[in-house]
Order: sequence, then structure tokens, then C-alpha cells
Amino acid sequence: MTRRSPEPINHQVSRLEVGIAEPFEAFRNRYEQAVPAINPDHVPKLVERQAPWDEVVAAAEASAPHGFLIYWSSDVSALMALAGARARCVEYLMGNHTIAERMYRHDPAVMLHAPLRTAICARDDGPVRFVVDQPSTVFSSFGNAEIAAVGKELDRKLAALLTALGAPVPAALTSP
Repeated sequence: MTRRSPEPINHQVSRLEVGIAEPFEAFRNRYEQAVPAINPDHVPKLVERQAPWDEVVAAAEASAPHGFLIYWSSDVSALMALAGARARCVEYLMGNHTIAERMYRHDPAVMLHAPLRTAICARDDGPVRFVVDQPSTVFSSFGNAEIAAVGKELDRKLAALLTALGAPVPAALTSP
């Protein structure tokens, strides 16, 4: 086995900040309906009985109306309020394991960025924002055309999700 010397891989990531024209809780509720939480019991049961991959894909498609599931979330607002902060922020890990697998087979290190990390936030005196690193800019850093192609596909899926939520779609998500 050849070991690579520990060298940094520098890459540029584009963070997308999408302004949301509705109250924080209203958008949060609609986002969580459009991107439902994964059933925590379902995946272990599939693994336990060694379900065929086609069944895993079908279950993910049936559970994710817009192609994404929430794997984890945390409303950090209350904790940060202990320091006097009045801003709101809920962070999420949003993705789809069946899409991630199409990158994982080429390099399991993609799991550093899959699922995608997203946040809904608002400063105490500012508008609500949906924030995410653009998938194609994250996954292109792996230097693999197949992984990069899935990153572009995730851009398009993210654009479709924002459209379904009635949010503005950054041009970077729909550019070729």
C-alpha cells in the first residue's frame, strides 16, 4: 500500500446565502416538510437484513419527495442565547445516501461533505437566510470526474428544492 505524504488539498468552495422572504419558523417548518427526517429505525433494519440495494434506493426515493432527507439537525439558538446572542440558527445534515453512494464508490472520503451541511439562520436584526456550500464546488475538490458530475447533479437538485420552497435560486446552481 502506498502512503501519500500529508499534503493539503486546497480548493475553493462557494457558500450560497439565499435570502428568505418569510419568518424564520415558517420557512423552517416548510423546509422540514420538504426535506423530511430519515426514519432512524429504517436504515439499521435494511442493514440488519442485508436488503438488496434496489430496495434501499426505492425506500429513499419514497421517503424524499425532493431527493433529500435530514439526517441530523440542531437548533443552536438557545445555547448561543446563554452568551447573549439573539440570532436564530438551525443547522442540518441534508442528503441522500443513495446519491452519496455514487460518489463513495470512487472515494469514501466524500463522506466528509455528504450529507450536505445546511443552515437556516437570521441575525437578530436581519432577514432569514438559507445557507449551504455549493455541492459542485465541494465535490470537485476530489479530482474525479464521476464525483464532480454528482456534485453538479446535487446543484440542480438543490435548485429544484429552493424552487419548490419558493426561494430564490442562485444562478450558480443552474449554470452548466
